[in-house]
Amino acid sequence: PENPQLQEFEGMQRTFSKNDNVAIVIAPKSGNVFNKDVFTLVTQMTEDAWQTPYSTRVDSITNYQHTEAEGDDLIVDYLVGEFSDTEITQPMIDKAKAITLNEPLLVNRVISPSGHVTMINVTVQLPDKLDQTADVMEVTASVRALVEKYSKLYPQVDFHLTGIIMMNNSFAEESLVDLSTLVPGMFLAVLVMLAILLRSVLATVATLIVIAFSIIAAMGFFGWTGLYMSTATIGAPTIIMTLAVADSVHIIASVNYNLRQGMDKASAIVESLKLNLAPVFITSVTTALGFLTFNFSDVPPLRHLGNLVAFGVAMAFLFSITLLPALLYVFPIKPAVNKEGKLTSMEKFADWVVRKHKILLPTTALVVVAISAMVPLNKINDVPVGYFDEDIVFRQASDFMDENLQGVTTIDFAFHTDEQSGVNNPEFLSQVAAFSQWLRQQDIVDHVLTLTDTFKRLNMNMNADSPDMYKLPEQQDLAAQYLLMYEMSLPYGLDLNNQLNVDKSSLRVSVAMDNVGSKEIIAMEDAVRDWFATNAPNIKVTAASPSLMFAHIGETNMKSMLLGSALALVLISLLLIFALRSVKFGLISLLPNLAPAAMGFGIWAIFVGQVNLGLS
Repeated sequence: PENPQLQEFEGMQRTFSKNDNVAIVIAPKSGNVFNKDVFTLVTQMTEDAWQTPYSTRVDSITNYQHTEAEGDDLIVDYLVGEFSDTEITQPMIDKAKAITLNEPLLVNRVISPSGHVTMINVTVQLPDKLDQTADVMEVTASVRALVEKYSKLYPQVDFHLTGIIMMNNSFAEESLVDLSTLVPGMFLAVLVMLAILLRSVLATVATLIVIAFSIIAAMGFFGWTGLYMSTATIGAPTIIMTLAVADSVHIIASVNYNLRQGMDKASAIVESLKLNLAPVFITSVTTALGFLTFNFSDVPPLRHLGNLVAFGVAMAFLFSITLLPALLYVFPIKPAVNKEGKLTSMEKFADWVVRKHKILLPTTALVVVAISAMVPLNKINDVPVGYFDEDIVFRQASDFMDENLQGVTTIDFAFHTDEQSGVNNPEFLSQVAAFSQWLRQQDIVDHVLTLTDTFKRLNMNMNADSPDMYKLPEQQDLAAQYLLMYEMSLPYGLDLNNQLNVDKSSLRVSVAMDNVGSKEIIAMEDAVRDWFATNAPNIKVTAASPSLMFAHIGETNMKSMLLGSALALVLISLLLIFALRSVKFGLISLLPNLAPAAMGFGIWAIFVGQVNLGLS
């Protein structure tokens, strides 16, 4: 709640209408939007899209509110007649083509510059609650049904669904797919590996029972907390499974060793517990400590993940020293017989390490340092669309829209005058117009939705549609009159609440960009703030959008996780020193814990070099 980007986002949503959206991209196979079939489709689909749950606005080329002068009158009307009540004719389409391809409010927003792709944008306002997944899925189901209906009626047209709602839905859907495929797949992989390594089907079954109980206990605990599953916590079963295996294998391996030494089963199990209780306990506590440091994260789902896994680790420890020994005692387990005097492969390896330690120690130290030195080359960069594989429908739709119309990355900028009707001030409008022009010159910007374009068009209309008058009105009272007259002519649902607040003291400019990463998004935000500091220091600026929040959270999360990791390192060091009763051995034991993480990020820097929220 105290996150500054979230506060600005919520403040903007209180000031203006919300703009969560579903974008229905319509691509005729003919490569031409401007024909009767496509216009009929867009007109009918626009009307039906108003039935989408929680919808507050629907924008398309056919319901665009075009203005033109007729004598002393200002005519404000649908570009192609109100929905299907009017017969669409070719002259209407030709007129629409001439208007839309020259209208900055439409090009690269609902129509491509070449006229080969168009879009219907459905704005929705979801209920304010913590978990909106069910509402997102309801909207998605409705829009998919709409697309399915028109796909059958117009087989010559391709449809693509994207936007913030579709992204949120894809995160939920793909997480469920992963849960139904990765967890069973992991179970199968563990089953096969344990059967091969333990050479005992029953020992493998005992381990799987411990894993299953640990996961069920953890997920049950999570259910009792009343929290919700998210993209982050959906991976908890896989993590708990990995850790539960480690506990069980330690104990089973020792039991097998003791049995091979001639002990009876009861003695072998008791001896194994004596030997492994402390190591397994220390492992479990240090692992739980590591995951509990997720509570330093600025992302609540990651805190949930840390607490959930920490509880699962505790359950895995509990079951591995209670349930597992009981199962091993009951099951008729027989270890593989080891020939007298024959060394195992690990014993041979251990002897080799001891003999060659003078060569191995400096060599491995050099390798660890060399690879770890690459860690600073990693850069934090989050591309939300990049979380989805290229074979996922949402990713394909987003890439298509990015290539043909605009990206799904957006930033909203709000400008506050702190005075009623302040947005009508000619100086203010001039500054916003200059800013909008600067934005359009940026390489990654696809479209700028700004009210200054509307003011210019109204000024032209009120001066007999003279192209020379396509400029901002020069008097504040004139601008206010234009705006009032225009607003009173707009139909329900197509008002200016997405750009203006009620008392006209604040104005919002919406920017659509390519599907860029957090680095570019934050750079754009910084550039905008610098522009206003230099060119219009009198205007108070706020910036917000889901893309912007996503961009910032990666950086803040990495910083908070580094703090948590540092604390975990100190606590784990103290715990190991205390448990091993030796400062030297406690510090030595940290090296094999830290080296893999450092080397992992070093190798990542070499091959990828970008760290996103999930990886951090």
